[in-house]
Amino acid sequence: MDEEVRVVVVDDLVDAASTLAMSLRLDGYQVMVAYDGGQALVLIDQHHPHCVILDVDMPGIDGNELSRRLRERYADDIVLIAMSGRDEGDQRVSETFERVDHYLRKPINLALLQKVLPPLHAT
Repeated sequence: MDEEVRVVVVDDLVDAASTLAMSLRLDGYQVMVAYDGGQALVLIDQHHPHCVILDVDMPGIDGNELSRRLRERYADDIVLIAMSGRDEGDQRVSETFERVDHYLRKPINLALLQKVLPPLHAT
């Protein structure tokens, strides 16, 4: 069985995505980065990640639409974690809540993220 936990980070802010990816790699995750929803769909179809961390507010295919498509394709086989700097009352954020497993407010608290990520080692 493949022991690497694959994570896709999706954020149109290159620095934010790269920083989060670097932190996760240092923790032992195999991380791929996409800077838009379309690129994310390709990566996800190719690599079948265990988890997708997606920004809600992106141009084009935003996190709301991306989460909808991922649930249609993969049901609950992928842990979805939404992140946003927007208020929870924002319609896109609240609609995204309906499909994701977890929601984190930006800037991301890495200790909290660790608690909701799939574990690196089975117990």
